[in-house]
Amino acid sequence: MRSTTYDLVVRLVHLLLRLFFRRVEVTGLEHVPPDGGGLVVSWHPNGMIDPALIFEAFPRHVVFGARHGLFRVPLLGRLMRAVGTVPIYRAMDAKKLDPQARRAANRRSLDALAQRIADGSFSCLFPEGDSHDASTLLELKTGAARLYYRARQLAPAGAPPPVILPVGLHYDEKRLFRSSVLVSFHPPVALPDALDVTPRGDEPEEATRARWRALTDAIEHVLRSVVHATDSWEVHHLMHRARKLLRAERAQRAGSQLEAPTMEERTRAFARIWTGYHERLETHPGEVAALQAQLARYDTDLRTLGMDDHELDRGPPLVNPWLGVLLGLQVGLVYLLLPPLLVVGYAVNVPPAIALWLVTRAAAKKKKDEASIKVLAGAVLFPLTWIGAGVIAGTSHAVAHELYPGIPDTFVLGGLSVTLICFVGGAITVRYLRLARETARAVTVRLTRERRRMTVARLRVDRAELHDALVALGCGLALPGAVHPDGTVGPSLAPPGPDAGRTSAHERGARGRPPSPAPARGRGSG
Repeated sequence: MRSTTYDLVVRLVHLLLRLFFRRVEVTGLEHVPPDGGGLVVSWHPNGMIDPALIFEAFPRHVVFGARHGLFRVPLLGRLMRAVGTVPIYRAMDAKKLDPQARRAANRRSLDALAQRIADGSFSCLFPEGDSHDASTLLELKTGAARLYYRARQLAPAGAPPPVILPVGLHYDEKRLFRSSVLVSFHPPVALPDALDVTPRGDEPEEATRARWRALTDAIEHVLRSVVHATDSWEVHHLMHRARKLLRAERAQRAGSQLEAPTMEERTRAFARIWTGYHERLETHPGEVAALQAQLARYDTDLRTLGMDDHELDRGPPLVNPWLGVLLGLQVGLVYLLLPPLLVVGYAVNVPPAIALWLVTRAAAKKKKDEASIKVLAGAVLFPLTWIGAGVIAGTSHAVAHELYPGIPDTFVLGGLSVTLICFVGGAITVRYLRLARETARAVTVRLTRERRRMTVARLRVDRAELHDALVALGCGLALPGAVHPDGTVGPSLAPPGPDAGRTSAHERGARGRPPSPAPARGRGSG
């Protein structure tokens, strides 16, 4: 059962994540069993953000194991204890403990987590054992397998065995403020008969360790597919380039103008590329290598122009209507009630933003730590700044009221008003800056299209040729998802069969346009 404290912490984490990320998408909740216990496993590319996302999105009670050093972090340690997080003592972190004491502490931690699973809750572990910046999985430790089998031993007689639930975490820009993320829950792992057993207490140690290793290998195989692990970031980037050019070319041939894809669609389309790449790498390595080289040249040329695939067909809208709305809102507030929100937003929020940037630069040893530091430090630094501005305004409420009559001439109301203005001004500033960047990009792309007409025309031809080559190479494969006529990728329409996932006639077609549906207007297909 989830306690009141647990639910309060979930709400707090939800708020922090929604402030940091512009969009958090969650899919696959139907795969979470409504009862019984289990083990949640995922990869670990983004520090404390990874467990926070699973903790906030998981519909049932979930207990985490975390390295014991994190419990010493102010605020974070309190939150972790409040939700029942269990400390894990790693050799690299617990150097002050002798090996025997550390093993004993970890056995207690393992039993505590296993008992929660046996009692019908879920536990979450990251089998890699450490967060990282790699594009693939690190070597998995056997801790998750040990935990799973220990939970089976502790489960009541006749109870169904716990499940192993893999989770995909997909970030578009994991370090950046106001980026997007997808949390994707997948069906429980189907274990072979040899692994779907409860170990006996008198089993030889060699057999036990062999089973741990075999289950760890099975979990690794599933996770590689779930998180779409790639051999390098270069290959990862080229797969995303292939995803985007396919979407843009399909939309161009269908005559549709698409909205920017959700993280769910991006991940589903990437899964098609990822699946086809790995299958054809075994059967057609020469063709795959040649296509990679051609794709890399196209990618280099496109990045040199500072453009994206869909922008080869049309430039982004030059004037964003939100800019006018925000400007009108600002002017109205200046004359009617409040001081200029954008000015206040800059004046009050830029100094802590700079301080947060400096703290992140100094404290983050790796990229995977940056988002965690930004969330934790920002959750303290910005509210303190707003409260401080409110206190200053409250102590000088007479002066503030004289300058801006909309601010009440009392300590409490004046301070609260300024604190609220600081928060709202910061929110509007973030939105305004993003829209300003979009408008600047629209101008840049339009100028580039005008100056480099021949290059853009050549890249459109290259994109079409790459589209046809990619489709031809994937023809006959059972790829996940289904390609819609307008160029988007949706969920599979039917269970996999002899023809499931095969490329459609539309994808195999040449340059002629098929009958197009009513175009969907939007910002592009990045």
